[in-house]
Amino acid sequence: MKTAVLIHGMPSKEEYLNPKADSQSNCHWFPWLQQQLLTNGILAHTPEMPKPYEPVYKDWKREFERYDLNEDTTLVGHSCGGGFLVRYLSETQDVKVGQVVLVAPWTDEEKSLNTGMFDFEVDPSFIERTAGTTIFHSTNDDQAMHDTVNMLRAKVPNIGYKEFENHGHFCLKDMNTREFPELLEALLG
Repeated sequence: MKTAVLIHGMPSKEEYLNPKADSQSNCHWFPWLQQQLLTNGILAHTPEMPKPYEPVYKDWKREFERYDLNEDTTLVGHSCGGGFLVRYLSETQDVKVGQVVLVAPWTDEEKSLNTGMFDFEVDPSFIERTAGTTIFHSTNDDQAMHDTVNMLRAKVPNIGYKEFENHGHFCLKDMNTREFPELLEALLG
């Protein structure tokens, strides 16, 4: 059975604790993408990662590994979720997965996060354990995402790249829609 695991990013603590805000696994384009994948026969999971405003790798890894990962598993990570997937795939040599899409990936190149989330070295060969990995990047995203994208493109040979104009950080406020047809097309194509 084909599956997908969609990993959200890192909100501020205020955003996360706001009772009127969507949970991270239910914000932006996540619900729309999950529904589209389900209607296309792909069982899509959107886990709520522990304390996403203060991400700790071992805690995220424990939650992520609740899912059966194999060559029929598509992975999508947004922002910090994309960085998490890069670390997981870099450090987990015995897992092969399907397609991976990193949407506005962030690996904290500026070292501003003090949780150890991104204390790792990118393994350039992680891409060989995927059915292909593609970065989705917007030209008007923050510098921190530009830094991560530049680092990944320099270190990981054959990583795919799709550039967007005026999509910001691929959030609802930047895209003004919950739909993300370009991502769906990349996943189903």
